[in-house]
Amino acid sequence: MSMAKKVISFGEMLWDCFPDYDIAGGAPMNVALNLKQLGLDIQMISRIGKDEYGQKLKAFVQSFGLPTVLVQVDDTHMTGKVIVDNKDKENIKYDIVSPVAWDFIELTSENKNAVAQADAFIFGSLAIRNNRSWETLFKLLHIPTLKIFDINLRAPYFDFEKIEIIFGYTDILKVNEEELQIVADHFGIASGITFEVSAQKGGKDSSSKPTSKVSDTTRELCAFLSKHFPIKMICITLGSRGALIYQNDNFTRHHGYKVQVEDTVGSGDAFLSGFVKTYLEEKSLSEILDFSCAMGAFVATKRGGTPRYGIEDVGKTVNL
Repeated sequence: MSMAKKVISFGEMLWDCFPDYDIAGGAPMNVALNLKQLGLDIQMISRIGKDEYGQKLKAFVQSFGLPTVLVQVDDTHMTGKVIVDNKDKENIKYDIVSPVAWDFIELTSENKNAVAQADAFIFGSLAIRNNRSWETLFKLLHIPTLKIFDINLRAPYFDFEKIEIIFGYTDILKVNEEELQIVADHFGIASGITFEVSAQKGGKDSSSKPTSKVSDTTRELCAFLSKHFPIKMICITLGSRGALIYQNDNFTRHHGYKVQVEDTVGSGDAFLSGFVKTYLEEKSLSEILDFSCAMGAFVATKRGGTPRYGIEDVGKTVNL
């Protein structure tokens, strides 16, 4: 049996604090927990506070079997929290508390060695809002390995000066429609990113050959990013309408899976975990999209971003 692929996820782990309950979260942590359940050798580089929230968060990820040896403990700063105001269900407000422990991730020989030995290194843009974590990530980006940038823009915490630097080290970019528009606006590429909605139903046959059903703006932006940066693949998620992969001037499309949605929290993170698994297995683009969309749809049928499951449960739910 082949060895499980080694992956490192860098960034925030935190609690989403609703008025009446707390849910563990943070995109890099959600991705890590999904990858663990998909059988990969995954570790998380993060930082928690020396407080009750930190102890609970550590116990939570350990209950999935996720190693915490690279999760640092901060004596000064508290464990990350997002205060969620859901009084208006149509306009939920989030306060990503700052500064917190994951703003101060330190560079260590342990996390440098872990990245050096990894088959893939995943990171986002939220954890670089503070210079300490930014400096650590920047140094880790210099270590040769496959680098996957889940851009994950969270206003007001994104800085395109840093993001452009990260693009310079990125092999694979994962971005959603809204983020793609923000990136296009930043680079002064004509606005109007749209994706034609197809009536084709999700399922095994919904992966398409390279398709032209994308706007000129999208093509222009993807071509621009591929030309000016070392980005060799761009994965664009479209929510319930599936996803696209841009590679070598072509788009490959999957129209997604129709499921009974419980909530969409963590669906994008689940999608990315499915992508990483199948990409590292050297699957075809259509197979990568098929499993990634299945993962996103599967997690949407569950409450919260980190349900517990076996890989066989995914196929049963979305009829793979």
